[in-house]
Amino acid sequence: MPLIVMTGATTGIGRAAATILLARPGTRLIAGVRTPGTAPAGAPPLSAEERPLDLASLASVSTFAASLAGEAIDTLILNAGTQHPHVDARSADGHELTFATNHLAHAALLAALAPQLTRRVILTTSGTHDPAERTGLPPPRHIDARRLADPSTDPGLDPRPLTAGLRAYTSSKLANLMTARHFGRLHPALTVLAYDPGLTPETGLVRHQHWAVRHLVWPLLPLISRLRPTRNTLPAAATGLATLVDTTPPPGRTYASLRRAVLTWPDPSVLARDDAAAATLWEDSMALVGQA
Repeated sequence: MPLIVMTGATTGIGRAAATILLARPGTRLIAGVRTPGTAPAGAPPLSAEERPLDLASLASVSTFAASLAGEAIDTLILNAGTQHPHVDARSADGHELTFATNHLAHAALLAALAPQLTRRVILTTSGTHDPAERTGLPPPRHIDARRLADPSTDPGLDPRPLTAGLRAYTSSKLANLMTARHFGRLHPALTVLAYDPGLTPETGLVRHQHWAVRHLVWPLLPLISRLRPTRNTLPAAATGLATLVDTTPPPGRTYASLRRAVLTWPDPSVLARDDAAAATLWEDSMALVGQA
């Protein structure tokens, strides 16, 4: 029975993808969740095994990884993600919360579970990592893990809190993609992919954002973005993620981007293709999470 371990399986794209995967005969899915036994209002329960996991706490990440000791993990899906309206919020370990949750926790899980991975890893990234995509979000300026973990040390930090918060998000998504590329080089026997689900307004990504973003901008996005090639419905984005569990990527391709419900394999941003920067990101991230 193939085992899938997944973060971000309780809401949005992750929950819909988990539902698709659990419908496959013989699939066993372990979901790391902040509060086991809870579900969105009106949603049917998942038949996944739930184990406590708070991605804002490296101690919780370590406990979750330890709970999987002895398990052969066929597929690891690191899908959870968050946005915050500023960079003042901190994780339990003192790191900037968006970067800590989206990147550092997932990097720590990858390192801890690496000996148990048997086939595939998927990290959810975003086209917002690439300035050429012109997504409307401020793109990353750098991928210095130490400055991203502690923005107070960044001399180029955006003075506007909302801009700084959004750039923290796009930087964390760049980190996800670069981590996928670097981890794949470290473990060539595994298939390691980064997945961009495109613009999917039906998710709860902005639940921590300013009220104007939550109640004005986000609800209008389905109308505003209808003609954008990056726009996808939640079912399409979930299907794309579930499909990647078994898809054979084109030779040399790591980055899968969903465009109008079709999986494409474009080049990521110029910075995302910098192998030396990816190696430094990994080394610095391992130091930040105590696994250097």
